[in-house]
Order: sequence, then C-alpha cells, then structure tokens
Amino acid sequence: MADSYDVIVIGAGPGGYVTAIRASQLGLKTAIVEREHMGGICLNWGCIPTKALLRSAEIYHYMTHAKDYGLSAEKVGFDAAAIVKRSRGVSGQLNGGVGFLMKKNKIDIIWGEAKLTKPGEVVVSKSAKPAMQPQNPEPKGAKGPGTYTAKHVIIATGARPRTLPGIEPDKETIWTYFEAMVPPSMPKSLIVMGSGAIGIEFASFYRTMGAEVTVVELLPQIMPVEDPEIAGIAKKSFEKQGIKILTDAKVTSVKKAAGSVTATVETKDGKKQDIEAEKLISAVGVVGNIEGLGLEALGVKTDRGCIVIDGYGRTNVPGVYAIGDVAGPPMLAHKAEHEGVVCVEKIAGLDVHAMDKLKIPGCTYCHPQVASVGLTEPKAKEAGYEIKVGRFPFVGNGKAIALGEPEGLVKTIFDAKTGQLLGAHMVGAEVTELIQGYVVAMNLETTEEDLMHTVFPHPTLSEMMKESVLDAYGKVLNI
Repeated sequence: MADSYDVIVIGAGPGGYVTAIRASQLGLKTAIVEREHMGGICLNWGCIPTKALLRSAEIYHYMTHAKDYGLSAEKVGFDAAAIVKRSRGVSGQLNGGVGFLMKKNKIDIIWGEAKLTKPGEVVVSKSAKPAMQPQNPEPKGAKGPGTYTAKHVIIATGARPRTLPGIEPDKETIWTYFEAMVPPSMPKSLIVMGSGAIGIEFASFYRTMGAEVTVVELLPQIMPVEDPEIAGIAKKSFEKQGIKILTDAKVTSVKKAAGSVTATVETKDGKKQDIEAEKLISAVGVVGNIEGLGLEALGVKTDRGCIVIDGYGRTNVPGVYAIGDVAGPPMLAHKAEHEGVVCVEKIAGLDVHAMDKLKIPGCTYCHPQVASVGLTEPKAKEAGYEIKVGRFPFVGNGKAIALGEPEGLVKTIFDAKTGQLLGAHMVGAEVTELIQGYVVAMNLETTEEDLMHTVFPHPTLSEMMKESVLDAYGKVLNI
C-alpha cells in the first residue's frame, strides 16, 4: 500500500505545492507529481524571476534620475548577464525551498510525467521534458515511474504560452517570456505583441533598460482587463517614457532576417505598416496544459483549452479535480493557491466558501504599477448597479510627492444603495502592495462607512485609499 494515497497532486507549481501542504496539514496522505521543476512556471519562469528583473530596472531608473533626489551618479550602466544571473539566483533559492517544504510536510515527490488511466489511478512515466535550468535536478528521495493510486487526484499542471500560426517562437528573434527572461544581451529594439500583464511588464523592463519598444494590442485598450480610466493613465505614462503603443492593431505576418524581425501590423481601419526590431516578444496569453493527462478517455469536460470545474475545483468526474491556470482564468498564482486550499478543504469535509473570482486581485509590476480588484466602472454599470465613484490622485498625497512619484490615481466604486465596495483600481508607485487593503475590505463586506472610520497612518501612500472613498461620497479632504 506504499503507493496508495488519499491525495495525489499533479504539478508542483504554486497552486500544486500549496494544495499538497494543506492536504498534509489536514491529515491526508499526500504525494505530488512533477516532471520538470519544483515551484512551477511562477517561481522558475514567471512571477518571481520577472520581479527580480524589474527590480534591477527600477534601481537603474532611479540611478539615472539621481539628480532629481539631490544625488549624483556618474557613468551609470548595467551588465545584462549579471542582471539575468541575479534573477536566476533568486529563482533557484526559492526552488530549493519548495523541496524543503515537501519534506517538512511529509509529502512524497514523484518525478515524471503523470497520466490518469482511470479514476483514482495515476501512471507516472519518465519525463520526456528536461529541466529548463541546471539548478532544477530531481529532488533527493523522489519516487520515480510507476502506478500510484489515490482517492482524490488534483490536476495543477498550469499553462504555457499561446502561439499564433505563422508567428511561432523560434527562441532567436521571436521570443516567449522564457527567452525574454534570459536575454544574452539587451536588444536595442523590441516589438511586444500583446499588452496583458506579461507583455506590459516586459515592455516596461526593456524600455527602462534602453530599448526602443513598440506594443501591439488587438483590442482598443491596453491592459484590457483593467478599468479603462486606469489603463488610460498607464498608457499616457508609458508613452511619456517613449514606448510606442498601437491599439486596435494586429501583427498579420513576420519576416525574419539575421539579427532582426519585421512585423507587418494592420490597424482596425485597414492601414498596414512594417515595423523592424531586433526581437519580437509574443505575449498573447497562455493555454492550459491539458494534453497527455488522459482526460479525454475519462470524459473530463474541457472548454477552450482549460478543465471545467465548479467553485470547489471539482470536475464532472468524481475524484478528479483541477486548480490554477489549467482550470481557467484568471491565470494568477494567488488564485491557484487559494483555489487549491478551497478544493482540498472541501475534500476533507470542512465548511468552506466556494471560490469568488470577483475578489481576486490582479497586479502588473510595470512602471507605474497597476493593481485592481472587483468590478471596473463599465462592468459595474453593465451589472445594473447604481454606483458612486471616488478618485484620488497621487499628486495630492504627501508621501507620493516625497518619493518623487506624483503620477497615479486611486479609484473606488461603490453600490450607491448599500455602500458595498464593488471594485478598486490603482495606478502608481507601490499600488501592488496597497491593493490588499481593499481585498480584505471586500472579503469582510466592508461598507464606505467602515472605510471612512478607519484611521490610516500619515504620511503613507495608503492614505489615498481612504481619500478615494471620501471622494465617492463628497467628503474628500486633501484635494
């Protein structure tokens, strides 16, 4: 019975490994299957290493603007290889930490490719996909290929970059985020196809490091999931930095040459132009890793490349669950983690709330940062709410002025009838660290009155959160 478990989790990304830890905490005998790297894409090739790159870019930006702070910094430069090495080092440190957490929580690691042959049975074969970085060896003590059984199998296999026909990445001139994260040198020019979080973060990073950057977005608005007002402010800031932005436009074809790529871009009105650059980053979304898992044979329902689940991670097949990116949008690490905890707590018989996707915050770590939770202003109106909207600009905040970061806005949206906080949207310095205040408020079903009666410390950026609420009700103090 050594290979029989209560729970087997397939995939050791942030959703998978957190789910395994919670399962073990609940007294369930747990194993996790991984084919490539502990920590998944987020830790190894996504959230964490990109933040390390962006931190280097942020410090470089401040060094080049030292005189704005009464400082001097001469001959400021950068070493591309050292920037990448630091990013990979941060990733490697955390990768080892996941293995430690598995051992600490007595979770068996099974190394290889997993396939569901029938409900409750997982056959693991030798991984055909080599690790993408040298510091990702097979963990010591990991089990290998074989047949394993479990009462509950949770699929957490994540997602991969979506590719478009005719614009397939070649790792040389056309990159996905994998290649964009480890450039051998900084390109002097770059086309970014797609303006979601991944596209905009790389556009911001490479522009700060000196590249000429053009962003091409199919929809009328960059950062399409964000509130239009917030996205508009971000767009103006990006353009002020020198990023060229084309909306209502698509790349129809590309031509590759030695050391360059030429993209033909067509706008909504039918006009075409050719844009030449050293590299093109394809950031047109991701697609779930559902292939090769045996889902079709089991009859597990999928939709547009993702596994269909309910609010507790349950698929239509008893004993089979899915969480994270493979289970559909929003494709965010923190959504995967919470979804996994909800799923396994439900399995354990706890009284748990179903996942509420409206209370999942989204963060983009560009310059300026963008963060949001809940309904945008147009979505709130579409849902039939009578709303009150509050706004407070960064230029009215003492801490923002002291930081030298006066550009930005905090926006709040309330149900005029009940005072319920429906949504909060921010653009500006450190807003990715501020948004959690509104997330907590929404989870506690806080009204505008509760927020108005809350004392925020001075001087902080967080004061703008209260001022925005006050503005929605005609009580704003500092503008």
